[in-house]
Order: sequence, then structure tokens, then C-alpha cells
Amino acid sequence: MPRIVTLIIGALLMAIGVVWFFQGIGSLAGSPMTGVSFWAFAGVVSFVVGLFVLLRGIKGRRTSQDG
Repeated sequence: MPRIVTLIIGALLMAIGVVWFFQGIGSLAGSPMTGVSFWAFAGVVSFVVGLFVLLRGIKGRRTSQDG
């Protein structure tokens, strides 16, 4: 997968995770998800997975290029 795609996916997962978390704890109103603790948990999981994907994209693949 191209590096930029990995970075975008990681950032999107993190952003979605933040929104889900705040909806789950009741800070963002206006959705059936508001105040449902499942979404707070799902938000944390999404954020952590997104962070892992983002860091993998930043680190990139390390390949040996010995001449």
C-alpha cells in the first residue's frame, strides 16, 4: 500500500475514534450514539488502531539496500 494512503487511513481512523469517544461519553450530542458507552470503547480502539497505522506509515518499510 502506498505510504500516503497508509497515512491518510491512520489519520481518518484516529479522527473517527475521537468523534466516537466523545459521542460515547455524551460530550457530542445529536446522535443515537450519544451517551452509549460502547461508542466510547469503540472510539478508543479506533484511535489506537489509527495511531498504529499512522506510525507504520511514518516509519515506512526499512529494506536493506546493500550494493
